[in-house]
Amino acid sequence: MIDFGFSISKSSHIQMDDVDLKLFNKLETLCPDIKTCMACGLCTATCTAGNFTDVSFRQIILMLQRGKEKEALQKVKKCMMCGKCLLVCSRGINTRNILLSITRIYNEAQNI
Repeated sequence: MIDFGFSISKSSHIQMDDVDLKLFNKLETLCPDIKTCMACGLCTATCTAGNFTDVSFRQIILMLQRGKEKEALQKVKKCMMCGKCLLVCSRGINTRNILLSITRIYNEAQNI
């Protein structure tokens, strides 16, 4: 076999039928304004923590929609809860409440 100098890595393909969306569905119930997010990126652009870390509200929501709860929670923990995202959101989404709810729901699910 010819060695082309690269290795085959694990696929990033997500089988959505196998994804557990319990946390995201509960979040939608507690914070229905999450459905109005159009992922414009204003919150991410103004994020103070985003300048120093990889925290991103829309990435967090996307991760939850893909069932990557642990990864999303790691990003939530990097949030400074300063509230800048609340001020710039054109849809009036209470992003801070959503991030706090994610932590609360995850901890309840883990019985912490």
